[in-house]
Amino acid sequence: MPATSARRAPSAGPRRESKPISFRPQAAHPFDDRCLSWQYDAQTVSIWTTAGRIKNIRFVCSADALKTLREHRKGESDLIERDGVFYLIAVCEVPEAPVNEHPDGWLGVDLGIVNIATVAGMTPFNGRGLNRHRKRQLELRRKLQAKGTKSARRRLKHRRRKEQRHAANVNHIISKKIVTEAARTSSGIALEDLGGIRERVRLRKPQRVTLHSWAFHQLGTFLAYKARRAGVPLVHVDPAYTSQQCADRHHIEKNNRVSQALFICRNCGVVAHADRNASRNIAARGEAAWIAGRESRVPATP
Repeated sequence: MPATSARRAPSAGPRRESKPISFRPQAAHPFDDRCLSWQYDAQTVSIWTTAGRIKNIRFVCSADALKTLREHRKGESDLIERDGVFYLIAVCEVPEAPVNEHPDGWLGVDLGIVNIATVAGMTPFNGRGLNRHRKRQLELRRKLQAKGTKSARRRLKHRRRKEQRHAANVNHIISKKIVTEAARTSSGIALEDLGGIRERVRLRKPQRVTLHSWAFHQLGTFLAYKARRAGVPLVHVDPAYTSQQCADRHHIEKNNRVSQALFICRNCGVVAHADRNASRNIAARGEAAWIAGRESRVPATP
């Protein structure tokens, strides 16, 4: 008789008895299609609960979101509660468009704090409004925290995550415009690989808040998934010296970057907007990376 082995079931020790299994009130509650059904025309849901099935629960969403729900919803839905408001998060499997393997050009995206994103040939996405909003929220939090009253704490709780939602909305707008332009011109997108920048950069204390609240990773994530849905190729490139390199003659020198906005090449004398010049360098590196990493289309010799 062949030897068999069996794992012993873990015994219920004192730790398990003293701390029984419980559900966190703020945790997400998953529902599959057996427990929750959607009525898209009426914009209602029917949910099975411990007290029985509750029908005709209204939900609100945009027209585009409703169309996506109707056409692509699949799998479970999660019910969460945030600040007294219930959200029903549905999983949608949206098919990706075929990737354009032969783009006509490349859009280099230079990320920054003064200009959130700069693409050559497009109006820079200025970060003045977002930075002003963040500064205003920071000052308000300081005042409320210093006040320390019950109403101040209630106000702080009510305003939490407001800055994150505003920044996410700005990043959605920027990424949508860039991907739309790339799809319109049959171009690819080259993006800086800024992983670990917070650990590498050394800044003065007043500048650290600005850097750590800079949601460049979120913007890159939005660009990536929007590009996949539109069939736009996207590559990440090394950002080293892109702000010091001349996009025309490729001369690299620290003194080329005269100021935040001005670039003057010490070799050929070309004058350009610093972020636009960096964007052109990123685009060139993106094209080179795409050609080097793309599968060869040359037919095999007989």
